[in-house]
Amino acid sequence: MKLTDISDKLNEWFSGAGPMSDVVISSRVRLARNLAGHKFLSRCSNAEKSVILKKLKGVLMSLDLGDDVFYLSVDGAPVLNRRFLVERHLISQHHAFGKGPRGVVIARREFFTAMINEEDHLRMQVLKSGCQLSQCIDQINRIDDMVEEKLAYAFSPRYGYLTACPTNLGTAIRISVMLHLPALKITGQIEKFLNATRALGLAVRGLFGEGTEAAGDFYQLSNQITLGVSEQEIVHRFEHVVIPEIAEYENAARETLLSEQEYLLDDKISRAMALLKNAHLISSQEALFLLSHLRLGLNMHEHLGASTPAIDRLCALRGDHCADSKNEGLSIATINRLFMLTLPAHLQLNYGKELDSAHRDALRAKIIRATLSG
Repeated sequence: MKLTDISDKLNEWFSGAGPMSDVVISSRVRLARNLAGHKFLSRCSNAEKSVILKKLKGVLMSLDLGDDVFYLSVDGAPVLNRRFLVERHLISQHHAFGKGPRGVVIARREFFTAMINEEDHLRMQVLKSGCQLSQCIDQINRIDDMVEEKLAYAFSPRYGYLTACPTNLGTAIRISVMLHLPALKITGQIEKFLNATRALGLAVRGLFGEGTEAAGDFYQLSNQITLGVSEQEIVHRFEHVVIPEIAEYENAARETLLSEQEYLLDDKISRAMALLKNAHLISSQEALFLLSHLRLGLNMHEHLGASTPAIDRLCALRGDHCADSKNEGLSIATINRLFMLTLPAHLQLNYGKELDSAHRDALRAKIIRATLSG
């Protein structure tokens, strides 16, 4: 299988479906594991890394996941391909540009990926759209059990699963949700939110994880404590306390925009539509920022029944007011697709060659104009 088989498609976890999907883009559960009898990667030679890679690749490729799986050698991949995998959230930045033998096993529908020789010997993740952490944990635990039937993990009765970073000791689980919080940003409440989540011991990162910015009003929220806390406790806290409260804050900010600052909301959406429908050069950062406002408008229409001049014009792009229209028009899935497919590596991989920034900006603008003009 080639990356171009998936590069022009929207993966399942970014479809815009699932519980609380107006605010929660996706849910992810990741497990860190190391093999018994092998050193941590920071102490491994390349020869030992190759042995670990071979063992894990063989087991992972043999699993019955209900979907086709394929393997990619990360250290042997072109830089553009590695950047694409990061944009697609299939591997981390650290894995993409690390050293030594390393690879990734990917399910065709992209709900499961396994990084081999990242920071730990194995880092597996399951992703789903919307707030579906319980489903993620159930699925990844089944996969983890299948792997552990064939390979022994490094485990301590006292400390739990042994990991390269002490913060992952214990369950070695990372719960993560990707949130879209444009109203908190527009109303100036985002810093208050960020400070509150950090005070609760949660990590807040940007669109592509650690060390990245919150482009397009996307934020990744994850747990930081894994030792002394059960998987069930972590998942329950996120799914039934943390995420509903954040969704409530964001929706309250959207209600405030609608009731008290309609002019500001309309201006944001109108400017975004005008620029996206007419620009001939647009950067990745600007596209994410403007598309975020369109996504906000569509979600407010669907979930809050919002009707303002700008939102009505936005909905008209979808064919909502044209019963006989054969054009499905604009949708949340369409906006999400533009978010992903206009990222730099996606653009270039689908175009078939590397482009300089000016040509990327021109191609990105052309794709967006064509999509929004229907």
